[in-house]
Amino acid sequence: MRFDVLTIFPELFTSYLSQSLLNKALVKQLVEIHLWNFRDWATDRHHSVDDRPYGGGPGMLLMCPPVFDCVEHVQQQGDGPGTLVMLTPQGRKLDQRLVEELAEHQRLVLMCGRYEGFDQRISDGLRPMEISVGDFIANGGEVPAMLLIDTVIRLVPGVLGDATSAKYESFARSGEIEHPQYTRPREFRGMQVPEVLLSGDHARVSEWQKEQSRLRTGQRQRDEQRKTPVPEQSERSAEETH
Repeated sequence: MRFDVLTIFPELFTSYLSQSLLNKALVKQLVEIHLWNFRDWATDRHHSVDDRPYGGGPGMLLMCPPVFDCVEHVQQQGDGPGTLVMLTPQGRKLDQRLVEELAEHQRLVLMCGRYEGFDQRISDGLRPMEISVGDFIANGGEVPAMLLIDTVIRLVPGVLGDATSAKYESFARSGEIEHPQYTRPREFRGMQVPEVLLSGDHARVSEWQKEQSRLRTGQRQRDEQRKTPVPEQSERSAEETH
């Protein structure tokens, strides 16, 4: 699988590409990652890729010309154009279902924003798949791109061992959170490993793991429901912010 990362800070990926699991996948040629700098398509002597927004407002926006030229060049590389992805807070939230969809593509071209984001015409003209990694604002799209790559490569055949992969996918299909896990020592600062895990009874262990997974999933759902504002509060908040 091939990833093309388009950014103004390609050096941020230097250490990331050398980490163990990803590095092994690169060495085995299970995954390719190519880095591209938007500034290489700037036309002025300062290699400018951003400018002030029309109508005023804080910050700077990435301009259309270098971004369009970079994307169009990158899409001509390799065996065929990739699926274009823009990392943006306005996008579809990244979850396991979307990760599985992305893993079906042979090539992903990831656009990393900076400053106040992209000129709207970049989205209108290039029509990328817009993806958000969560309800928060990052300094740029580079860390979200790393997160996306990390989640997708786990589904590339051969990147994980067979047993780990099968276990991971079973939880992904069920939609449940993984059960708690323990290793040595058996006791640490008064905290004990559950006795069932020491029993050697594989059936009991399996049943305990399933129950713990159900409990964790239920607790997460209850926590999320408590955080969800009632409609009246949402409407009031929306009115107050305009």
